[in-house]
Amino acid sequence: MVEEISTDEFEDRLGEVQVLDIREETELAQTEGRVVPGSTHVPMSRLPTEMDQHDWEDEICVICRHGNSSIQAVRLLRAYEGVPEDATVVSVAGGYLDYDGELVRAEKETHEPVAV
Repeated sequence: MVEEISTDEFEDRLGEVQVLDIREETELAQTEGRVVPGSTHVPMSRLPTEMDQHDWEDEICVICRHGNSSIQAVRLLRAYEGVPEDATVVSVAGGYLDYDGELVRAEKETHEPVAV
């Protein structure tokens, strides 16, 4: 079972966790290219092929548009050998649709991961 946290709990953890934004480029456009501060943007469609390009931390919060794709991404990350075995990997329930916190413009929108 995948652990989920509320957007309120997610906001409380910001700055202490690694944030992975897995929205596709079209979904990113829905927030005018804005992302959660400090997040890394890797669209879900590219996550399986780009997982080894990142240093995964001990606590990872995965966010998507509505909270469904992030559940799949959590399962994928937990199965990946590059993520520490004892890492906490959670999905943000409700995703960007429920998130009312600060958003910042992504530094760039390309087909490469974007860290802001």
